[in-house]
Amino acid sequence: MTSIAHRSGFIAIIGRPNVGKSTLLNALLGQKVAAVSPRPQTTRRRQLGILTIENAQLVFVDTPGIHQARHKLGEFLNYEAEEAADGVDIIIWLVDSSDQPTEDDIRIADLLNKLPLRAQRLLVLNKIDIPSADAEGESANSAEYVKLLNHAEALKVSATKKLGLDELREKLISMLPERPPDYPEEQVTDSYERDIAADLLREACLIQLRDEVPHSLAVRIDEFKERENGMAYIAATIFVERESQKGIVIGEGGKMLKSIGSAARKEIEEMGGRKVFLEVRVKVSKDWRDNQNMLNQFGYIKRK
Repeated sequence: MTSIAHRSGFIAIIGRPNVGKSTLLNALLGQKVAAVSPRPQTTRRRQLGILTIENAQLVFVDTPGIHQARHKLGEFLNYEAEEAADGVDIIIWLVDSSDQPTEDDIRIADLLNKLPLRAQRLLVLNKIDIPSADAEGESANSAEYVKLLNHAEALKVSATKKLGLDELREKLISMLPERPPDYPEEQVTDSYERDIAADLLREACLIQLRDEVPHSLAVRIDEFKERENGMAYIAATIFVERESQKGIVIGEGGKMLKSIGSAARKEIEEMGGRKVFLEVRVKVSKDWRDNQNMLNQFGYIKRK
């Protein structure tokens, strides 16, 4: 009896901000490992999501959105995304099929077309669930994306509605090399619990705050302790760039900060499977996005 070969490999998910990369990762894994929000640039560092099934292990690399950088943080985000494409087996270029290609999309396509051919490319057209007023226009959008990536093979999905995911998984498995798994079967991510807690707290901020604050906001976990009763104690600081932003984050009578902390605590508890005591404060660090020392504190450090 012939045994079925085991396939395993790394798959980078690349795309401009807010096309649904983290949403797609969570949907493919069937559980939440990456923070998501309606705001662009929710993801700020590379994160692995590991799917282990019978005869295959798919190691996804979630990345920040590639965009026109306006500060050192933006430069780091682009670096993280571009580095993720180096050394993987497959590159998924995720695009918003409900929209025409943007300047950022064109930059990404140019980058992918210039990369060595070691990694296979797959174009994934997301958001097919969004109604289009012009079906011909939507088809034209898809054709434009295919043309940009040298007529690469394309699949259509909806990450939010979980449409087309089975076909995408099967396609990816067929593209992976035959080799043993790289990670234990039970492992689903490479992120430490305190890093996930920071991402979930920032996610809560992004969901609840006004448009002018989220991009100027960072989270640092100051303390993460296991208590004897099994509860986790977490002390965190939310950093903003201006005093006016601090007031928005705290809110009248501290209501906004309490709301943010409550939402984050519930997500952290669900992720870790235990009760959490979360203490959050807010500090101002002027222009931290262009301050390399502050970026280093938040872990935004280039690996090379």
